[in-house]
Amino acid sequence: MKKTAVIFPGQGSQYVGMGREFLDCDGDARALMETAREVSGFPLRELCLDGPMEALTRALHLQPALTVTNLICWQQLRKALPALEPACFAGHSLGEYSALCAAGIVSPEDCLALVTRRGELMEREGKSNPGGMRAVLGLTFEQLEALLAGYTGGGRVVVANHNSEKQVVISGDIEGLDGFG
Repeated sequence: MKKTAVIFPGQGSQYVGMGREFLDCDGDARALMETAREVSGFPLRELCLDGPMEALTRALHLQPALTVTNLICWQQLRKALPALEPACFAGHSLGEYSALCAAGIVSPEDCLALVTRRGELMEREGKSNPGGMRAVLGLTFEQLEALLAGYTGGGRVVVANHNSEKQVVISGDIEGLDGFG
């Protein structure tokens, strides 16, 4: 017996042009994008399709933009495979919100309102506490933890995400990231 899991990506999977293949040809996709524009107050279709990338990747815009694109992809998958009954839904970071919506836990409107607020808060905190994140490739979680434990430079750096055996994301203030770097 085969079971299907539906997994939604998070921040970092965005690109200018995302969703175009559905928005160009499907009225339901366009309607969902319009709902996202109404909820967020941002020109998400234009940001998703035309960028620029700098504007798309602002937390303020990216949170609702990527979420609505995830929801459009889910909408299109349901149309293409109407008999599909996923055994579970999951998401990576921001993608967790899309998973909750796809599972029927929250409505698309509530999901988009939540991620819009999340983006506003992330943007605000990013301005008052400048920092960043960096993916570290090729080291295990344990190896990176040992390096961080021995770091004596300025600033603050911590493990933020343990993505895979040899991909760990660190975050911190600019001084810490540059010093550890």
